[in-house]
Amino acid sequence: MAELNLLEAINQALDQAMANDERVYIIGEDVGQRGGVFRVTDGLHAKYGSKRVIDAPLAESIIIGSSIGAAMYGMRPIAEIQFADFIFPAFNQIISEAARMRYRSNNTWEVPLVIRAPYGGGIHGALYHSQSIEAFFAHIPGLKVVAPSTPYDAKAMLLAAIDDPDPVLFLEHKKCYRLIKGYVPDEHYTVPIGKADIAREGSDVSVITYGMMRHYAVEAAEMLDKEDINVEVVDLRSLVPLDRETILNSVKKTSKVLVLYEDNLFGGYGAEIAAIIAQDGFEYLDAPVQRLAGLDIPAMPYSTPLENEFLPTPSKIADTLRDLVNY
Repeated sequence: MAELNLLEAINQALDQAMANDERVYIIGEDVGQRGGVFRVTDGLHAKYGSKRVIDAPLAESIIIGSSIGAAMYGMRPIAEIQFADFIFPAFNQIISEAARMRYRSNNTWEVPLVIRAPYGGGIHGALYHSQSIEAFFAHIPGLKVVAPSTPYDAKAMLLAAIDDPDPVLFLEHKKCYRLIKGYVPDEHYTVPIGKADIAREGSDVSVITYGMMRHYAVEAAEMLDKEDINVEVVDLRSLVPLDRETILNSVKKTSKVLVLYEDNLFGGYGAEIAAIIAQDGFEYLDAPVQRLAGLDIPAMPYSTPLENEFLPTPSKIADTLRDLVNY
């Protein structure tokens, strides 16, 4: 095993997938000689050439549309959207074609496509480089949505996504890229899509979260340890399909729950988690389900103080959990 950051783990997964299967190729803006704006595909163009690491024009609809066609005819494309904020020109191809092809063809055609998209804030990306897009796509049956937050999970879930016969939106939190490190096996391995991870065991209150918020939640939990408040952190990892069993078991264990996410509060992905808990876990609850998320404003600001005002932070999470435990 080697200690890698999240970016390096994704690069290793891409390299191994391309080495093992000549059908796998990468297409996106600046993914070739430059290695991507974040350097995630660094070194792959030199190793596999321009026919398998393809620099695309600034046209997301072409990147996704061509990948859907290639996937239907036996290839295993990995389409990179340079920033998740840029995915919307391809929205129709993803939801109307990729996600629904198996259904509309009566199971005749499949679309084994991976769409990689760096998302989230905390890096001063401001208006067009900080969005969380998961709620838009989690609503669409036929499309898997995953958001790993550790190097171990990132490599494993990307390899699982590449092997999957159906389209997978693979969300990579930009702040995690170089900040989060961990030990990653050298060999090919996978983590099942649809299974959550208990990032931290606890008994007093549960936090249900994903992405960068997993790490903020653990940091808040360590702060509350000093006050004898024991916090359990559930990292969903897979948003669709969703591991309802792990969520409800955690709620049953602690009886109090905070749903934590980075996107705007209203209509965010976490609202569905809160609804599931309220419907299927009501009998376990000793307090109302709480949500903590980004502010309901049109975009994340650029400046550090305003960005911190928008985002849930470890101190905000700790304050919310403290109030919830004392409810």
